[in-house]
Amino acid sequence: VLAILASTSSYQSGTGENGYFFGTLGAGTPTNDYMQPEEDWDRDLLLDPAWEKQQRKTFTAWCNSHLRKAGTQIENIEEDFRDGLKLMLLLEVISGERLAKPERGKMRVHKISNVNKALDFIASKGVKLVSIGAEEIVDGNVKMTLGMIWTIILRFAIQDISVEETSAKEGLLLWCQRKTAPYKNVNIQNFHISWKDGLGFCALIHRHRPELIDYGKLRKDDPLTNLNTAFDVAEKYLDIPKMLDAEDIIGTLRPDEKAIMTYVSCYYHAFSGAQKAETAANRICKVLAVNQENEQLMEDYEKLASDLLEWIRRTIPWLENRAPENTMQAMQQKLEDFRDYRRLHKPPKVQEKCQLEINFNTLQTKLRLSNRPAFMPSEGKMVSDINNAWGGLEQAEKGYEEWLLNEIRRLERLDHLAEKFRQKASIHESWTDGKEAMLQQKDYETATLSEIKALLKKHEAFESDLAAHQDRVEQIAAIAQELNELDYYDSPSVNARCQKICDQWDNLGALTQKRREALERTEKLLETIDQLYLEYAKRAAPFNNWMEGAMEDLQDTFIVHTIEEIQGLTTAHEQFKATLPDADKERQAILGIHNEVSKIVQTYHVNMAGTNPYTTITPHEINGKWEHVRQLVPRRDQALMEEHARQQQNERLRKQFGAQANVIGPWIQTKMEEIGRISIEMHGTLEDQLNHLRQYEKSIVNYKPKIDQLEGDHQQIQEALIFDNKHTNYTMEHIRVGWEQLLTTIARTINEVENQILTRDAKGISQEQMNEFRASFNHFDRDHSGTLGPEEFKACLISLGYDIGNDAQGEAEFARIMSIVDPNRLGVVTFQAFIDFMSRETADTDTADQVMASFKILAGDKNYITVDELRRELPPDQAEYCIARMAPYNGRDAVPGALDYMSFSTALYGESDL
Repeated sequence: VLAILASTSSYQSGTGENGYFFGTLGAGTPTNDYMQPEEDWDRDLLLDPAWEKQQRKTFTAWCNSHLRKAGTQIENIEEDFRDGLKLMLLLEVISGERLAKPERGKMRVHKISNVNKALDFIASKGVKLVSIGAEEIVDGNVKMTLGMIWTIILRFAIQDISVEETSAKEGLLLWCQRKTAPYKNVNIQNFHISWKDGLGFCALIHRHRPELIDYGKLRKDDPLTNLNTAFDVAEKYLDIPKMLDAEDIIGTLRPDEKAIMTYVSCYYHAFSGAQKAETAANRICKVLAVNQENEQLMEDYEKLASDLLEWIRRTIPWLENRAPENTMQAMQQKLEDFRDYRRLHKPPKVQEKCQLEINFNTLQTKLRLSNRPAFMPSEGKMVSDINNAWGGLEQAEKGYEEWLLNEIRRLERLDHLAEKFRQKASIHESWTDGKEAMLQQKDYETATLSEIKALLKKHEAFESDLAAHQDRVEQIAAIAQELNELDYYDSPSVNARCQKICDQWDNLGALTQKRREALERTEKLLETIDQLYLEYAKRAAPFNNWMEGAMEDLQDTFIVHTIEEIQGLTTAHEQFKATLPDADKERQAILGIHNEVSKIVQTYHVNMAGTNPYTTITPHEINGKWEHVRQLVPRRDQALMEEHARQQQNERLRKQFGAQANVIGPWIQTKMEEIGRISIEMHGTLEDQLNHLRQYEKSIVNYKPKIDQLEGDHQQIQEALIFDNKHTNYTMEHIRVGWEQLLTTIARTINEVENQILTRDAKGISQEQMNEFRASFNHFDRDHSGTLGPEEFKACLISLGYDIGNDAQGEAEFARIMSIVDPNRLGVVTFQAFIDFMSRETADTDTADQVMASFKILAGDKNYITVDELRRELPPDQAEYCIARMAPYNGRDAVPGALDYMSFSTALYGESDL
């Protein structure tokens, strides 16, 4: 043991001052420094019987702590080892090896043979025994027996203790000093008097199991309580038998060193195993924490992707719904809903889509840095799937807005046509009112000849009037047909009214023909007719129709979209006003005929004075309609002027929108190009690039009010029903898409640089290395696309010293590298994948073997671990995490609750369902 204390490599034995043998190494000088008394006064105690008593009790308890594993024990240490059987059994238990087969005889020769086998086994472990033989053990020599047991304790319980390159006694002493250093009233300097007050034992227990002892309540002046407390707690909770008596330690001036060392070594072995388990548990907790964090990120990605896809799935049918509304108000509400969608609902989803890509890239980087396999989202939830769905959304969105505007134009046209139909129909129905009854009169049957002739002429005038109204009926029918073709919602009522007008028109035609035939049958009875009345009637009818048409035109509603259109209407109106002097001359001529008739009637006293038998159009009616026409002309002037002003305002809105769009559009394009240059240039560190990009991001965000202002102008344009703009090639859709791409690009670029910083710091890449990687990458990225094709990447690797020639071995190596940097076989290598590859093989990460070894420590070297062991060694949440995911262990040595930690450790670093 002295050689062990001197930290050398082999062991001899000799006889110590107390009569026990001790060890030395090789042929050198015995190194029994720990055996020599520290003070002159304790030389007289070397043969103290109290030491022998303490050793007998301690060594007996130590032997029994091992023998009970084999189902036996000893009562008397010098008697129970005399036949060698339990001695051989003790050596087998503590060494884990099999000794030679013992002799079962009761004779002395058999006992000596068994003891010799035990001594030979001790010698085979590097301990050379001197001055002792099997006879002394068989004869029950207590000092030799105790010395032999002490040698066994030294070899199998103390020799392997090592703390900071010390061993044996020094290592055990240093361990005790380290563990008890923080405790007051404890000063461990040796293995005898330093332990008399019991506080050293209590401090060791409290340091490792603070819940077992309330150290603050212990007193240095109460050693008996301290010692008994430590011995009781160690036996009950640490499975360390009572090897010492508190009274003996207190009553002895200097307790036996061997007994104390033996007992303290049991503390070391009990707690050192716990320390290894704690280290293993910490490693497992770290690995599980990484896995739990990654799983949470995967769950977050899956949920965000599902929510975004579900929103797209719900939104696209709404955008693809082309069911038209019946009224302009309903369609304008749809347009307002669409504007709310673009302003309020879509922008947050744009941010979610961008954040989804950022989360995906960050997760992949963390997985690579922790040596985990890449994350593969559920089917249909890849970033490319999100982008495809988003593209479908934007396509449906574009078509929807175009359809809305077309529908509004259609409804505007329909409302205009419907109003025109109602106006013309009302005029016609007013004219036809009473005409059927008039045509069905039998007045010609009792009329005089002159009256018959008058009736006939009147009928001819009516036919002329009827023919003049033919155009209006055809116009009414044409408008109804157009409303049908444009799918007017109230077409049934329009068709019914039109059909009624047409049927009535046909009936009027039939009745007119029938009355003409009746009048012609009596025409021979008619001789005279007042030609002046007839002339009046013939000229009054077309003039009356002209006035009615003029009134209809002057009251006609109109819709225009440009200055040119309203100018065309104004020109036509001016041309109409130019015809008014000639029309007034015709009116005066017609009134002159009527005046001449009046003169004739008054002159010749004709019975039909004051009436015109050939027409119902009176001079008063002509004057009234003429006055109405004159009143309508300035109203038409006012309406055209107001519309002209509105079109001028619309032109101002077009110019205002165009001026802003022509600035914002190029600004967005310029910022896109500048961001692209920053992402590939090497100005400063990655942090400098990140700060530069964030400044760009801030300037871009600060530009948002200009976009909002343009949106407001665009809304005014749409509310004014302006459908084209010759002052700019940029539409609001172009600006929106460009703005969304700009926001997405700056966010994605910032995330790429952040991931490069994360990779650089995790992999230990210097800024110079990062600059070298970027310079090499940029050199071969000739199209500045931010990616390398396979041939460009191969040339880049060769320039960095990789041996990937055109032979079969080089091609195989290059194929292996491509499978790492381009796992999805997209045919391009990003800069992030490039730097991951350049640094991945030097990463200092936990491996599956390390995790498996840690579980093996917690399992006590078993091939499985139990549920109870996991819950005892790991925090609750991580213990349950492992229990839920570990498969049952199916080996031959399985016990109830056994779990397979080996497969679980491998699954943490390979493809699995975790």
